[in-house]
Parts: sequence; structure tokens; C-alpha cells
Amino acid sequence: MQVFGKKWYLIFCMAGFIAFHACKQRIATEKPAPDIREINQKEIPKGNKTIAITSVLIIDGNGGEPITDGCVIVRDGLIAEVGKTSEIMVPAEAERVSGAGMSLLPGFIDAHFHLDGVEGLPSLFLQNGVTSLRDPGAWIEAYDGERKSGKAVPRLFLADPHIDMFPPAYPKDAYVVRDAEEAVNQVHRMADRGASVIKVYFRLPPGIIREVCKAAHSRGLPVTGHLETTEAMEAINAGLDGIEHITSFGLSLIPQLEGEKYRQIVLADNNARKRGRYEVWQKIEVDSRQADSLARFLASKGTFVSPTLGAFEYQQETNVPLDTVRLAGFDKMKRLTGKLRKAGVRIVTGSHAMIPYAGKGWAYQREMELLIESGLSPAEVISAATIENARFFRIDDRLGSIEKAKVADLVLVRGNPLENFAAVRNIEKVMLNGTWVK
Repeated sequence: MQVFGKKWYLIFCMAGFIAFHACKQRIATEKPAPDIREINQKEIPKGNKTIAITSVLIIDGNGGEPITDGCVIVRDGLIAEVGKTSEIMVPAEAERVSGAGMSLLPGFIDAHFHLDGVEGLPSLFLQNGVTSLRDPGAWIEAYDGERKSGKAVPRLFLADPHIDMFPPAYPKDAYVVRDAEEAVNQVHRMADRGASVIKVYFRLPPGIIREVCKAAHSRGLPVTGHLETTEAMEAINAGLDGIEHITSFGLSLIPQLEGEKYRQIVLADNNARKRGRYEVWQKIEVDSRQADSLARFLASKGTFVSPTLGAFEYQQETNVPLDTVRLAGFDKMKRLTGKLRKAGVRIVTGSHAMIPYAGKGWAYQREMELLIESGLSPAEVISAATIENARFFRIDDRLGSIEKAKVADLVLVRGNPLENFAAVRNIEKVMLNGTWVK
């Protein structure tokens, strides 16, 4: 009996030892709880007033029914109360703002903004309702001038340079790596510098993307990618969280023989993609089994897609011959965007900042309009501009919707964008961190 008992005692101890180390290993490899912050968080004044916005249509960003004749109380930079005006007691000391004939939305979040040396552009976007933006590929120092300008700017979620291989498409905005180890080391440097996302560029193969994703996820950071010479599903299986540009799906939707021709000309010449992508996209069959499979794959993976349609938009111009290739290619891009959303893919809004058919500062609104043209409903587009982008950024615990205890980043527009989407251009007031932007 003693031998029998000792045997089982040893087995029990061994099992406990194995379980302990398995648990320890699991904890060590789990993603840490993300605490992603804007690089200029301490520079944004926090409101210290109590403000009551009354008699307004509240579109909270979550996609549900709006609140008619609504009221939002803001106190010390946070949303304190949300509900019907008739059901909320407005504090006596509150600054009252009537929202009659207007709609209140969460501050717009821009997933794909490029400064590109245009002075004052972030401030202009803020005036037009964009309270948070993410530049997915520029050195953090590029924004020093905007931060020191004295102008109010949105929350800046910056990536530091995108990770690319030689020859880089945009040398000034890239960190060139030669192998996976260099890429991983750079991920950790950027995380230490305050990057809130990592972006991989199209020359990186899936093997290096996998190592980048492992390193970024170990720091609680999402990874997004611009892909044209790496097939999207391979990159997503390697760990990618988001896709920048609808054109990143070209290789997933055409026969491999055609895709390899395009891939080789782009690898030989970065600029070949500018015309070549339209030549590829005019041939894509949006109603094909490949497109159906891609949509199901993206929906099952929960991948965020920022189409940036405005960057590729083509319109016929007066006294200029019609470019039928670009026209057909762009039409397919819009149709695929609508197809993906219909399949449940997480579409988000990214402006690209400066685009051909939008006035300076209005690229974000143009991108939303193009999503409407692609078949998304106004409510879906507003969610793509607010709560879905907040989830993509991993900041939805504090931003992206009009809910009690969230930060008061708000946009007041004249009209009802659920009925007439043009209202998103009728900016009346913008609130950042509980303070009205002048």
C-alpha cells in the first residue's frame, strides 16, 4: 500500500508541475492588455465645464436606433449622461447648447491619414469633425511642427515609419529591413517610442510579416498592411490585423498567372502599380467564387479593412478623354467594398488626407460618401467612422461612441445624416476632450 500510495503521490506531483509550467507558459505568450494612447495625450486640454446639449438627435455610433429629442451632459471632459431631454435633469451650472434641427455624433476617427508636409492639415481635419487620426507610416517627429503650432489638433495615433524592404516605395516614410531580426528589433524600438500601430509595406513576405506580428502583439499593438505583392490571405494568416487599401486584395482575386505578372512588374518598379492596379482591377469578377471566399475569410478572421477609396477615385473630366480602364477598375473597387461589408467584414474609414476629388480638409467626408456609393447604409458608414475604427485602434473602451463615462469627443452637424448623408459636411460644432474647438 505504501508503494502504491507513493507512486500515485509522485504522479500527482508531476502532473501539478506540468500544469504549473503550462499555465506559466500560456501567461507568458498571451497578448498583454493593450493600453494604446495618442502621442499628444498630455497636450490636449481637458474640459472642466459642465455642458448640456439638448433637443438633439443622438446617433451614438453603435448602429442602433437614434435618440430623438436627446440630451447629453458633459462633465470634466467625460460624457456624464445620455438620454431623452425630458428624462435628464440638466444641472443648474451647465452651459446649455440647443441642438434643435441638428444631430450629435461621436468624433470621427480617421484610420489612414498622411501629413505629407501639408502645414495645418490636422487642425483643418479637426475643424471638420475628425477628432482622432492615425498616420500609418511616418516618423513620429514629422508631427512635431503641428504639435508646436499652437493650433488645436486631433488625437494623434502614430505608427512611426512603415516597415519595408529595398527598394522602398517611399524612402522618407520607411524603415528598410533586410531580414526578420531587423524587423522585430524595429518593432520594439517603435513601441518604445510610442507607436500605436505597426504597418508593413508590400515588399515584406509572409515570413517576415509573421515575425513582425508576433513582436507587435507581444507589445499589445495591432499590425496593419499595405499589400500588393503579397497575397492578403497569406499575410492575414501570418497575423495581420488590418488591411490598408482595397487594392491590397488584387492577388487574391485574379488567376495566379496574371497575378504573378503584375507582382513581378511592381517588384521591378514601384511606380508600375499606379497604372497597373487599374489594369488588374478592371478584370476582377466581383461575383466570383474567389471573391465570395475572400469575403467569408475576412469576416471569419475579424480583419479590419480600410478601403481608402478616395485615393483611387476616378471621374470623367471635361475636355479630357475618358480612361475606361481606370473607370472600370475603380467601379470594381467600390463593388468589392460593398460586397465585403454585406458579408460582415469590418469596414473602417480612412481618408488618405489629400485625394483627387475632395477639397482640402474634406477627404474624410468624401471617403464616407464613397462608402455610401459602395452600398453601405448611412448608419454603417457612421459606425465605420466611429466605433469600428475605435475597435481597430483598440481604444473603444474610451472613444468611438456616445456612451456614459466615455471621453467627450463629439461632432454636432446640422440636419440628419441618416436621412440625408450630406449633413456630415454641415459641421456646427466640434468637441475635443470636453472642450469646444474654436
